[in-house]
Amino acid sequence: MKLKTHKSTAKKVKVTKGKKKKFLTKHAGQDHFNARETGKVSRRKRRSQDLSKSDVKNIKRLIPYS
Repeated sequence: MKLKTHKSTAKKVKVTKGKKKKFLTKHAGQDHFNARETGKVSRRKRRSQDLSKSDVKNIKRLIPYS
């Protein structure tokens, strides 16, 4: 029986190609209230971040065919 993909997780996580697959997500807190943040923090949040190893284990179960 085929496993179902958790669609909301699949939309929020980007999986890189290659032998060593990385799981990337966006930083939290970029929608509004950004005027109070420093420029350094704003620039840092524009980049994607790697998920921790403990999170990757759960994500692999939710996105089986990635």
